[in-house]
Parts: sequence; C-alpha cells; structure tokens
Amino acid sequence: MTRAMKLPRWSVLAASITVCAGCAVGPDYQRPTTPAPAQFTRQPLADTTHSASGASQQWSSSETIAQTWWQVFGSDALNHRVERALSRNPDIAAATAALRAAQENVAAQRATFFPSAQLGYSPSRQRDAVGTLSPTLTSNATYYTLHTAQLSISYAPDVFGLNRRTVESQQAQADNQHYQLEAARLSLAANVVNAAIQEASLRAQIDATTAVIDAQTRALAILHDQARLGYASALDVAAQESALAQARQALPALEKQLEQNRDLLAVLCGDTPDQAGAPEFDLEHLTLPVTLPQTLPSQLVTQRPDVRAAEENVHDASAQVGVALANRLPQFTLSGGYGGSSTSFTRMFTDDNVFWSLAGSVSQTVFDFGALKHKQRAAEATLQQSAAQYRSVVLGAFQNVADTLYAIDSDARALAAADDAEKAAQRTLSLTQKQQQLGYVNALALINAQQAYQQARVSRVQAQAARLSDTAALIQALGGGWQGSSLPN
Repeated sequence: MTRAMKLPRWSVLAASITVCAGCAVGPDYQRPTTPAPAQFTRQPLADTTHSASGASQQWSSSETIAQTWWQVFGSDALNHRVERALSRNPDIAAATAALRAAQENVAAQRATFFPSAQLGYSPSRQRDAVGTLSPTLTSNATYYTLHTAQLSISYAPDVFGLNRRTVESQQAQADNQHYQLEAARLSLAANVVNAAIQEASLRAQIDATTAVIDAQTRALAILHDQARLGYASALDVAAQESALAQARQALPALEKQLEQNRDLLAVLCGDTPDQAGAPEFDLEHLTLPVTLPQTLPSQLVTQRPDVRAAEENVHDASAQVGVALANRLPQFTLSGGYGGSSTSFTRMFTDDNVFWSLAGSVSQTVFDFGALKHKQRAAEATLQQSAAQYRSVVLGAFQNVADTLYAIDSDARALAAADDAEKAAQRTLSLTQKQQQLGYVNALALINAQQAYQQARVSRVQAQAARLSDTAALIQALGGGWQGSSLPN
C-alpha cells in the first residue's frame, strides 16, 4: 500500500510562480497595416529623363543606394565636407549619446530578471547596564564591540511579465533612438549636399551677373562715344545707365546669399563661420548621376529611418499596455539572508552566532479609486495614437517620394528648355550687338537683349542646380542607404 506524498504549501506556491513566470500579459507587438500602392505616382514616368547638353538620367532597379551616397556627385571636396559634418556636428553627437543612454537603460532593466545580492558588515560599539533598576549607573556598565555581517538576496519573479514588457518597451525606445540617429545623419548629409549645390549655383549666378555687368559697362562706354559723335541720344545713354544700375543691384543680394550659405556649411560641419580653409564649390565639378535607384513602394517602409522610428514608437506603446496591465496584478517577492553576529570578529560565523532567514511576499492593490485601470486605458489610447501617427509618417513618406519623382521629371524638362533658351538668347545678343555697332538697331534693343541673356543664363544655372538637388532629395526620400550600418545591440 502506498501513501501519496503531501507537498508543503510553499513548494506548491513556488511551482505555480515558476509556471506563471513564462507568461506576459498584454498584446504582443504587430506592425500596423500600411498602404501598399503599386507605384508612387498616378502616371508612370519615363524610363529616361529629358536631357540638356547630354545630361540625361535613367531609372534602374539594380541600382542600390550606398551608405556613402553623396559620392555619386563625383566631388572629393563634397565628400570631405559630408564626412567632416558627420564626425563633428553636435546634433549627431547628441543623438549618439541619446542612443547610448537608451541602450544602458535596456541593460539596467534586464538586470531585473536576476536576483540581487547585498553584502553588509556593521561593527558597533555598545554599552549595556548590568543593573536593570538603575541602567544609568556607569559602575555596573559593560562595554563591548558587536560585529555583524550579512548576505541578503532578493528576487522578484516576473510572474505576469511586468519586467519583460518593461524591457520590451526600453528596447523599442533604444531602437527608436537608433533610427533617429540614422535619420539625423541622413538629414545632415543631405543638408550639406544641398548647401554645396546652392553655393555652386550662387557662384554661377554671380559669374553670370558679373559678366552682364561687364558687358553693359562696355556698352555704356560705346554709347557715350556714340553720343559725342551724335549717333546716340541722351535717352539711349540714360536707359543703358539704368540697366547697368539694375544689374549691379542684383549682385550684392547674390553675394549675401553666398556668404550666408557658406556660414551654414561651416556650422553643419561643426565649425564657426569665421574659420577659413573651406573648399569652394562650382557646378562644373558636380556630376549629375547617370542612373537613379528604382525602389518598390513596398520596400519604402523598411528603408526610411523616420518610418522605422515611428514604428518603434508603436512597439513601445504596445509594450506599455502590457506594463499597465501587469501593474494591476499581484507582485511577488522572494528574499533570503545569511549572516553572523558576535563580539569577536573571528567568531561571527560559528554555529551559535549564525542566523538566516527565508521569506516570501505577495502584494496586490485592492482599492485605488480606479487609478491603475485608467492608466491602462491611457496606455491603450496611446497605442492607438502611435499607430495613427505611424500611418501618417508612412503616407508622408509616399508623398515625399512621389513629389521628388515629379520634380526630377519636370526639372529635367525645365533644364532642357532653359538650355535652349540660353543658347537662343546668346545668339540674339550676339546679333543685336553687331547690328547696334552698324547702326541698324538702337541702344534699347541691345539693353533688352542683354537683360534677356542674363535672365536666360541665370535660369539655366538654377535649373542645373535643381537637377542636382532633386537627385539628392530622391536619395534622401528613399532612405539614403542607412541600412548598411548595423543596429547596435
């Protein structure tokens, strides 16, 4: 005949806690649903853009975006400025420090999965009175030193997944910081590239304006000579003087923009504006990439760091729902201690002086006027808010790419037209100058031809810079190749 073994109640409780420790209350994270368009634009774009002076671009599905994507413009000076900015910009340093802090918070929270131990030693000098009726009589007092040492261990079993959901939340925050860092690096590189393109454009516009000023100055000198000979009227001279003054008026504004743009470049690179030695950029040394990357819309949500950062906000909010729910459930704690106490340091851990303890506790909020319930509802509402914000970021990303694609197509056509217009204006100016010297046209016709050529040249320069900026904007809109950098653990 056999008898069933009766287990102690505390062992049953411990076994139950161990089984429940595999649970984690709250929703498991799932990526929010997002739109999945078949293409970025309403109408398919041509495989090859319009060309001006041989500058055409082709779309290629095999073209990938490199991590150092700015090198596609073929400028060593630009490469140096971008790399300097990425290594010295204070905003990047701040984002990097924020990532390290988030990672340390994850490591600190993971420590809650394990027991904690504290070791203490407390020597004390005491005096006890021998006479109980007169404890203050020093003649009967006894002096001694009490040595106490103890090792305390405590452990909070993660029965309902409070610690796991908290770690999940902290990890999502760390991942969010990583994606924010990558977004900051992408934005900084794009800002440096655009500033360099803008500088090159302004220099070309200044050169064009200076050339027009020189031409109009020579034309004014010719008119003065013709006026003395009676071949030109005072009205012709006054009109030329007015045109020259207008051309000179445009020059200071361009020079101001150039200096402000160079100040911006210096600050982006972590320098003060007064520091010298920065390279100068011109359009002749910036190459328009021949091929452009062609990305599927379904890949965009994983390529853009800002979208990934928004997704981690949803992940964080999902984990916080589990945290709020776990806080409404019982919390368990196990603790134990082992130590010794003696008037002699060497005898603290002899048999008669050793003490130990083993305890367990459980706590449960019984009544809090619904505070924990409302905190859970707030966490659920925050999850809905984060999911809606994520969808908004995704839609904005699709719009960003679509706008950039339209800009590349339209600006390519604009550059081709601007190039033709400049060539036509140059021919017109050349013919007008010859006719004016022969006396077939008056000075006003020459002034109009000069102004038309100036406007056409500036428009061509601006259109050329716009095509370079559009390429940089497309690479940024597609994520900028940040996937080449690994996610720190």
